[in-house]
Amino acid sequence: MNAERRALTVEQLNTYIKDYLATAPLLNGVYVKGEISNIRVYGGSGHIYFTLKDENSAIPATMFGGAGKLKFKPENGMKVLCTGRVAVFVRDGQYRLYADSMEPDGIGSLYIAFEQLKQKLAEQGLFAQEHKKKIPKIPFSVGIITAPGGAAVRDMINVTRRRFPAARLYLYPSLVQGPNAPQQLIQALKALDESKLCDVIIIGRGGGSAEDLWCFNDEALAHAVYNCNTPIISAVGHETDFTICDFVADLRAPTPSAAAELAVPDVRELKKQFGNVEKRMSSLLTARTDYLRQRLVSLSQRPVLQSPERYFDDRRMALAREEERLFSVIGAKLERERLLLNTKNEKLKSLNPLSVLGRGFSVAFGEDGKAIKSVGELPAGTEFELLLSDGRVKAEAK
Repeated sequence: MNAERRALTVEQLNTYIKDYLATAPLLNGVYVKGEISNIRVYGGSGHIYFTLKDENSAIPATMFGGAGKLKFKPENGMKVLCTGRVAVFVRDGQYRLYADSMEPDGIGSLYIAFEQLKQKLAEQGLFAQEHKKKIPKIPFSVGIITAPGGAAVRDMINVTRRRFPAARLYLYPSLVQGPNAPQQLIQALKALDESKLCDVIIIGRGGGSAEDLWCFNDEALAHAVYNCNTPIISAVGHETDFTICDFVADLRAPTPSAAAELAVPDVRELKKQFGNVEKRMSSLLTARTDYLRQRLVSLSQRPVLQSPERYFDDRRMALAREEERLFSVIGAKLERERLLLNTKNEKLKSLNPLSVLGRGFSVAFGEDGKAIKSVGELPAGTEFELLLSDGRVKAEAK
């Protein structure tokens, strides 16, 4: 009976263990590293449930709202370092690690997030070369999206004015650092693109840490750059800095100053090129004029232009020869046709059955107009006609 009075319920035991663990300092601020497995992420809440394991052991873990906190996407097989507390869930009696933060073990979370987003956008075709637009050779209007008071904007303005003073600049100020920067950059891009004021747009900022440049790795900003109809030059940080915006843009410049140099031509170089073109055109025009002049002189010295009467006389003689030849051909043709006609006429005469009448023969015809071929067709008293060579006579059979 005494043992029964001292017995605890399962809930009491689990609660006691939970309270006991909650008072252990080590377990309330513990650092644990291991490999992620069995990860599940719930989209609505962003809660992450996973198992943290090493070669010899494993512990279940939970990170509430972790999907919205982390800059990278945790995956199975990824080695991470978690900070948090160990506690017991009273209902199940199972202790687990409740993580407050998570970092990739041995590599920065920003780098992991950058590589993951880079791979995702590459698979979607945002970096494909065939989608990149050509930067105009001579843009007369350039848009610049950057912080209004930084050294980068001063460098871009100075370089543009020095290289191509004719270019009109449209500056759209925007945040280039911090959580609110991506939305402002997207708004600036859309505004300049839809206005159709710019032949090319430069977006960027000066150098800084990876965290400072992180707003240019925003996925929504990458899609905004990709969807722009105006050619985009990305100039973020220094030459060694690369962002997602650099890969999506139509052209990447190593620095903001270099972006201005790539965007507009050097007016001195243009003058030199135009001078060379002018010399070339003048040379070609002179050569063409000389050729035509020589040809004109050659044509003017031809006999037909020197003495047109001779030309017409030659043409008349040629025409007379052709006329003579034509009559000769026609005469020969008529003679051949005449001989052929006479031949056929004689043949027809020889085949004419009445032609023998001229030699003293005659042909008897009955009253029906048909030739009589037998004496039996002429009974006594029958009247008929005799056809002679020079006429017809009436006759009667006796």
